[in-house]
Amino acid sequence: MDKVVRLVSERGVVLFSKSTCCLCYAVKILFQELGVTPTVHEIDQDPEGREMERALMRLGCKAPVPAVFIGGKLVGSTNEVMSLHLSGGLIPLLKPYQALC
Repeated sequence: MDKVVRLVSERGVVLFSKSTCCLCYAVKILFQELGVTPTVHEIDQDPEGREMERALMRLGCKAPVPAVFIGGKLVGSTNEVMSLHLSGGLIPLLKPYQALC
């Protein structure tokens, strides 16, 4: 769990993903379209991936991936991110992390 907490605290927008997950891909594309480049950790390619999955579940993730953290706080998985976006709440959270155009 220490590794996950450390990784989340190091960057503004953090996405825990699996390289073969289509929902993870959808969240990555959404962030790209919104001008945000999250730090992505592909847990299926990390030797400590299994432990990271368990840590994400202990932190409150309903599913281990995708797990999105913004400003060090758990936002959730695809459902939570998309719901937040549709309700207009995602962009204000991402504003500090958007690329300057």
